[in-house]
Amino acid sequence: MTGLAGFWAASDTTGRAVAVVLLAMSVAAWVLIVWKTWVLRRAQADIARAVPAFWDAPSLADGRARLAGMDREQLLLPLLDAATARAPAGSLDSSVRLEAQLTRRLRDALHRGLAHLQFGQVVLASVGSTAPFVGLLGTVWGVYQALAGIGDNGSLSIDRVSGPIGEALIMTAAGIAVAVPAVLGYNIFGQRVAACEAELEGFAHDLLQAGLDRAGAA
Repeated sequence: MTGLAGFWAASDTTGRAVAVVLLAMSVAAWVLIVWKTWVLRRAQADIARAVPAFWDAPSLADGRARLAGMDREQLLLPLLDAATARAPAGSLDSSVRLEAQLTRRLRDALHRGLAHLQFGQVVLASVGSTAPFVGLLGTVWGVYQALAGIGDNGSLSIDRVSGPIGEALIMTAAGIAVAVPAVLGYNIFGQRVAACEAELEGFAHDLLQAGLDRAGAA
């Protein structure tokens, strides 16, 4: 047997554990890549459609209804609810200036939305940075096992060395193969999250100003 099958058959518990860890890292990375691609694509499309539709609405109630129908990832509607909420009478929140109240509520809603968009980024970064070293560990252990086996047999030849060591080197390649998609996904998603964050911050700022203007006109 050659390749991964040969490495699996020839390896011990440590080597197989490394292979299982790499497989788990790869599955986790690809699940997150597929999920985040879907979520961020929806988020960007919804923000691009919903924000202009909200500001074109004839009333606040109609604008909220438009956001509720377009904001599938629930990023914009919580900001609007935060901007229109009122602090309970007699609470500490009601004792501070309206601008401070709105700023705090909008900041909290924005942070919750960004946490949703950023979910999984730490996992992708961890897989991208550690998978090559996990693969290298599997290679080193495989080479050690191959050399130990050759030493036990008492004979040394190219055929005996090239096969086991070549199979062990597959683990390094596997580690790199796991890391590359995770790193690319992390970088691409980071840019998309940053773009969404800029749009959400702009919407939150506009809601803050609108809330202060309504309060001043009241």
